Amino acid sequence: MPQNLPLCASHWGAFRAEVEGGKITRVYPFEHDPRPSRMNEAWPEMLDSPLRIARPAVRRGWLAGDNGAARGEDTYIEVDWDVALDRVAGEIARVRDTFGNGALFAGSYGWSSAGRLHHARSLVRRFFGALGGYVDQETNYSYGAAMAFLPRVLGVPDAIGSSVTGIATIAEHCDIFLAFGGIPLKNWDIQSGGVGEHRFDTFMRGITQRVRTINISPWRKDIEDDYGVEWMPVRPTTDTALMLALTQAVVAAGKADIGFLQRYTHGAERWLDYLMGRTDGVAKTPEWAATITGIPAAHIRALAESLPGKRVMVSLNWSLQRARHGEQPYWAAIGLAAALGQIGLPGGGFAFGYGSSNAMGNPNYRTPLYGIPAIKNATGLSIPCARVTDMLLQPGQTYRFNGETRTYPDVKLVYWAGGNPFHHHQDLNRLREGFRQPQTIIVNESYWTATARHADIVLPATVTLERNDIGGASRDRFLLAMHKLVEPYAEARDDYAIFAALAQRLGAYDTFTEGKTEADWLEKAWEVIAGRLQSRGITPPRFQDFWDTGYFKMPEPEGDYTMFASWRADPDGRPLGTPSGKIELFSDAIAAEAGQLGHPAWLDPEEWLGAPAAQTHPLHLLSPQPARKLHGQMDFSSYSRAGKRHDREILVMHPDDAAQRGLSDGDAVRIFNDRGACLAVLGVDPAVMQGVVLLPTGATYDPDGTLDRNSNPNVLTRDIGTSDLGQGSSAQSCLVQVERLNGPLPPLRVMHAPLHAAP
Repeated sequence: MPQNLPLCASHWGAFRAEVEGGKITRVYPFEHDPRPSRMNEAWPEMLDSPLRIARPAVRRGWLAGDNGAARGEDTYIEVDWDVALDRVAGEIARVRDTFGNGALFAGSYGWSSAGRLHHARSLVRRFFGALGGYVDQETNYSYGAAMAFLPRVLGVPDAIGSSVTGIATIAEHCDIFLAFGGIPLKNWDIQSGGVGEHRFDTFMRGITQRVRTINISPWRKDIEDDYGVEWMPVRPTTDTALMLALTQAVVAAGKADIGFLQRYTHGAERWLDYLMGRTDGVAKTPEWAATITGIPAAHIRALAESLPGKRVMVSLNWSLQRARHGEQPYWAAIGLAAALGQIGLPGGGFAFGYGSSNAMGNPNYRTPLYGIPAIKNATGLSIPCARVTDMLLQPGQTYRFNGETRTYPDVKLVYWAGGNPFHHHQDLNRLREGFRQPQTIIVNESYWTATARHADIVLPATVTLERNDIGGASRDRFLLAMHKLVEPYAEARDDYAIFAALAQRLGAYDTFTEGKTEADWLEKAWEVIAGRLQSRGITPPRFQDFWDTGYFKMPEPEGDYTMFASWRADPDGRPLGTPSGKIELFSDAIAAEAGQLGHPAWLDPEEWLGAPAAQTHPLHLLSPQPARKLHGQMDFSSYSRAGKRHDREILVMHPDDAAQRGLSDGDAVRIFNDRGACLAVLGVDPAVMQGVVLLPTGATYDPDGTLDRNSNPNVLTRDIGTSDLGQGSSAQSCLVQVERLNGPLPPLRVMHAPLHAAP
């Protein structure tokens, strides 16, 4: 690699780039990354993709007053920036003055930028905060149910994600690693704030070389075959039943750590009554769980017998709580770890997030970052992230969320920046109906995504490589300088400049910008970061030295992190923030919610292989993250398309399921249920459990009635909250049928920009 190339970073990792004639000619992985992602190789192609949004554009039907009827199907007319900004500012002012700030929606969830200053979601919220308030979103699609629910039973604000026990401790002390949902390699390619190091191989070798590791998942490849781990196939969304049965067997054998349960947990006796069948007459035995999970009772019992006396880590991927009653597997995992007495011990207890994103289990570097500060949302209004369609279709309706009764606001204007709900959300045909309700939809976007195609005014935004920023993550050891490598594509502007121009038109310029330019905010960011480092006894470099080098390497922390170790050592002096000060295995507040028992429990997930609906839609569809893109980003890059067939995603199916339907590897197929249908190409693989099919997320939604011409599984998934507790996404609770497609695959409209010649 040539020396002194500028460094930049994305969600897939840091990289250096050669630039000639204003174009990136080659990308080189960061020299300190042991296992770089190949996704950054797509940047030279994607910077000037024909799907880039070149100029501000206005939807033709909106200009004609169609009330949103043609959103998603219409063409666009390009206009000058001043015309577009005047229209946007005029619409915001009109809605605010007519209906109030509670009619402005600006949650805008998404992975818009690895850099923290140009983080679009933060900027859109700051902008509308400067205007007097808006309707916000809280929690997220990744682990929204857990975000709302876990603090109630664990009493800490961050029990998921970066707080997990370190891999060094697991490698040294753990005996059995129960990997519910596996630890997929592909998820370690990505990190929200940017990646300096990919340590997946270090993580997995550290576990599997010494620790008995069991992949408990419908998909054997949720841990790669190279690591030689055990595979326990389990029916999707039945992990709770398995954990309850493991716990019941341990208790029934007299091997539970009763002392731990008595000192460190609240309500254990009521939960044990449920496990032993004293409350409902049904003991949660391995035999009971076998009929639900599809795992032979003897296998469940043998696993249970192997756990007492060993240091056990109960690990759950984020995907397990993205299902109906998704709070329950997390609660059941806490209960199992508590019954084993493992919580707070090195290498034992529970963890949520290994294998869900890069850096989980890395040393806790506490790498400091800084983003442009938020401005208080004066309306106080927000909805759970995954309830967007409910809000748009049911204004004024009440709903329950995390112990509160709330009312959906009547939103008239939606402003989305740096996100793509037509990737993240469920039941996209229903979302499409919801997106036709507001009076105006405005989007800042870099590419013609499905969300941009459902907007009335589209403002072209820069991508990461077209602006300066600082990136990193708390458990990644590198602070990353993100250099502007090329000038913005066509007339694209960064989100900060867009919102500053709008704020000037709406009388909020000084409040939004504080008189600072991008360079000023970078200087401010380094000042704050340097101060945080100095307070910990770490000497930071001068900003210019950091910028020229491209990174700052954090020192190794002293010792490794064990979750809940300090609380276990002093439970009386450091009580948890629960009503009891302990882990709540029974909660009176949760028991008061409809459909809840107040303790970890098996609750019917409604769409699963044991449901009556499986008679007509007998395949359980799982929609994992894609291997060759992040969500929908880079969908039409050559690298992403190389993992498809005929520009469609591959639906993975067990050979016996394919044979029953007369299907063969490579067939074009239609996947359908009562909510819609999409198209894919079949890939036959015995590594998937029979009765289960896998279709990765991220294909650009291309609707034709209720059919998606493309391969987006979210036309099939159910748009319902996990429960009234967390109101998270229930994407993994989904039954479908599959058949051979009659006729050729239709052409994809979304491979071309929806532009129309200016009048």
